[in-house]
Amino acid sequence: MEGNVKSEQIVDVGSVVEAVSADDGDAPLYSLESLCMRCGENGITRFLLTLIPHFRKILLSAFECPHCGERNNEVQFAGEIQPRGCRYTLAIPSGEQKMLNRQVVKSESATIKIPELDFEIPPEAQRGSLSTVEGILMRAADELQALQEERKKVAPETAEAIDQFLVKLRACATGESAITFILDDPAGNSFIENPFAPSSDPSLTIKFYERTPEQQASLGYVVDSTQIERTHVDASEGGEAVPTDQVRREPHGSIGATAGHRAIAQSNSAEMAEALFRYTAPEEVMTFPSTCGACASKCETRMFVTNIPYFQEVIVMASTCDACGYRNSELKPGGRIPEKGKKITLSVKNVNDLSRDVIKSDTASVKVPELDLELASGTLGGIVTTVEGLITRIGESLERVHGFTFGDSLDENSRSKWIDFKTRLNKLLSLEEAWTLILDDALANSFIAPATDDMKEDKQLAFEEYERSWEQNEELGLNDMDTSSAEVGSKTE
Repeated sequence: MEGNVKSEQIVDVGSVVEAVSADDGDAPLYSLESLCMRCGENGITRFLLTLIPHFRKILLSAFECPHCGERNNEVQFAGEIQPRGCRYTLAIPSGEQKMLNRQVVKSESATIKIPELDFEIPPEAQRGSLSTVEGILMRAADELQALQEERKKVAPETAEAIDQFLVKLRACATGESAITFILDDPAGNSFIENPFAPSSDPSLTIKFYERTPEQQASLGYVVDSTQIERTHVDASEGGEAVPTDQVRREPHGSIGATAGHRAIAQSNSAEMAEALFRYTAPEEVMTFPSTCGACASKCETRMFVTNIPYFQEVIVMASTCDACGYRNSELKPGGRIPEKGKKITLSVKNVNDLSRDVIKSDTASVKVPELDLELASGTLGGIVTTVEGLITRIGESLERVHGFTFGDSLDENSRSKWIDFKTRLNKLLSLEEAWTLILDDALANSFIAPATDDMKEDKQLAFEEYERSWEQNEELGLNDMDTSSAEVGSKTE
């Protein structure tokens, strides 16, 4: 009895906050005495900071009241909001009870939809939870059932309609009816288990998307009023208030074209100049104010246009925040949409091939036939890296996305399959055998640098153009694009 008391010592709120905010992989279990909202007596809330293998760090809290038996749990994310939102679509046929046992991480900003029932669980209805598909559906049914007796007294027709709906919902939760389970999270912190990982799941579709301004605002990506008030206070105290829409002429910090030119001038090194401006030096670096995506402070974004040989004109954007140190870079294609897609095939045979520059747009898919590995477009977003860096990012992304990989419930067969896959992935970088990297981009905005001055002399690199299918144009929104008015205008001129 004394041992249990010591292991679950009741502490104050401040101690719990300090414990869970510390970067400690072996965080202990903390207990906190808190009020039960059902009976008004005091119950116990337990906190545990844990790391879901290959997903991310989360804070689990569980409440239990010994007086009335009330129990609930909640999951919150101790890490950061992801750069893009995610949308998981799981098609569950009737009679597939096993698919309902898939584990689901639902953040407090996620929405769950079932189109067949015209049913939606908004973010405020169910807070962050760690459950299964069946558990989420049964919890929704129980919450609707809880107030049925009162509805029958006030609105009998509504109560009867809900009773009929509950029959359909419970049938879906038991696998009797086929449903489509959609988990949409603007924060990008939700997750549905893929038991076939690292291979793709034919029943599960994952899409990453850019958040709308409304979704950004719902996640707190707005400049609060205190920052505006602080600017006016500084001005009233004799300081100089900087207008928010004023463009600064000089890039701040040590990043930007000015610092680069200064480094070249001081070292007088042709090699540094070639490394810094590997393709073409920017004629002008444009600087404009923006908001930091991490702390919502005022920061700056720098942008310039450059031309990559054998490729096309691209727009490079970089942001840095002096307040919190957050950095972000992005590359966007310039010019018109290409008429054809492009497939790039590289045969990786030596160490120099690992150092080739790679531009992967967010519409490009990645394939490694030797591993039976295929990443759909949008999985890693748009990145500028090397062949080695791309494989490293793929390994990190698979470990992060496919959560519960080495959990207690994982069977030995799946565990050995994962270990074998990671070993084979690492062998790609050790070059024990030659392997093939394929980038398939429907918009032809991806690129792998040749090893020779003349691209035709590089026998390990092949480019293939192809006509996009109707489905590809539909996914890219090109089928609905109407340029007839622009063409008529150009002819009249």
